[in-house]
Amino acid sequence: MRVAAGAVARKILGEGVRIRGALVQIGEHAIDRGNWEWEAVEDNPFWCPDRNAAQSWEGYLDEIRKAGSSTGAVVEVVAEGVPAGLGAPVYDKLDADLAKAMMSINAVKGIEIGAGFAAAALSGEDNADEMRMGARGEVEFLSNNAGGILGGISSGQPVVVRFAVKPTSSILTPRKTVTVGGKDSDILTRGRHDPCVGIRAVPVGEAMMACVLADHLLRHRAQCG
Repeated sequence: MRVAAGAVARKILGEGVRIRGALVQIGEHAIDRGNWEWEAVEDNPFWCPDRNAAQSWEGYLDEIRKAGSSTGAVVEVVAEGVPAGLGAPVYDKLDADLAKAMMSINAVKGIEIGAGFAAAALSGEDNADEMRMGARGEVEFLSNNAGGILGGISSGQPVVVRFAVKPTSSILTPRKTVTVGGKDSDILTRGRHDPCVGIRAVPVGEAMMACVLADHLLRHRAQCG
């Protein structure tokens, strides 16, 4: 349902806006961003932009599956070509709506935009996205720690969102629980087992990005023409 809505939203946004997602971490195993290739995302079952990481993930996830356990993941979604000016400075911040949209996806437990939590370790000088005039007479940013959103409004830079997906709760290992009658018990799941639902979340994250951007674009047209 979400992906279908995202397909409609992409039509509203037009060909000038490009939205792509990738899996950048499984468990403790993150990609090497120096190896990032968007073309690689379609060449492996993990939507992974790092070909080397994708190969190592295959063996790791197979071990998790055979053990009847599960692992979490981090998904990154990037929207390029987003026009500047979408969003509002207080109650309808673009980043706030994106955060809500991503958190509404099943199993998502955390979200960050731009540098995200890493910004807590940066100085004000390092975190600032400085600007200069480009060769074509346009303002250019020298970095994108803000993730394409400043003061709740799109800056014209790529909008970058990452969200963390928890490990699948339905595992084959018995876990302690309590019955409805108030007695201690154990529970384990039998049948279908998905060792990492984060893989499935990549196209869903893309769709939610598209829906939010399309919503704000339509608001902008209605308000500003």
